[in-house]
Amino acid sequence: MGGNVAEEGQVRRLVLFGTKGVVMRCRDFTAEALGDWGWIPAEDAEGRERVEDVLLLVSEVVTNACLHADGPEELVLRHRDDHLRVEVSDASPEHPKRRRPRAPSLPGGHGLMVLDRLAGAWGSEPRGRGKVVWLEIARPGHPL
Repeated sequence: MGGNVAEEGQVRRLVLFGTKGVVMRCRDFTAEALGDWGWIPAEDAEGRERVEDVLLLVSEVVTNACLHADGPEELVLRHRDDHLRVEVSDASPEHPKRRRPRAPSLPGGHGLMVLDRLAGAWGSEPRGRGKVVWLEIARPGHPL
């Protein structure tokens, strides 16, 4: 497992198939888990922004699986010590590739830039016949 969030802790899994409504299902699933883990309601503006960052990051990696891999197969959330690891698995062996820089006003091609900017760490690794794209993020005041 890449990154710093340990395997232990609380884990939630959502098995997925297809692409219809999957981004909203994953956002809702994540928001419910964040509520159970005390991220929601946030204590302050910085905490609220971090929750919005998490939901945006989930949307990005799930959308990328829809666009480039015929949809995600599973969303896994791992939580420990105010650190969150998000894993989205899909059937494509192709790992995310950065595109050439383009104007922010043009649609598409910004997902990995969002991951670079908002996630504490992210990457991808082979899993089965496909891959998992993962990201890690910590609550404010808890560095990775």
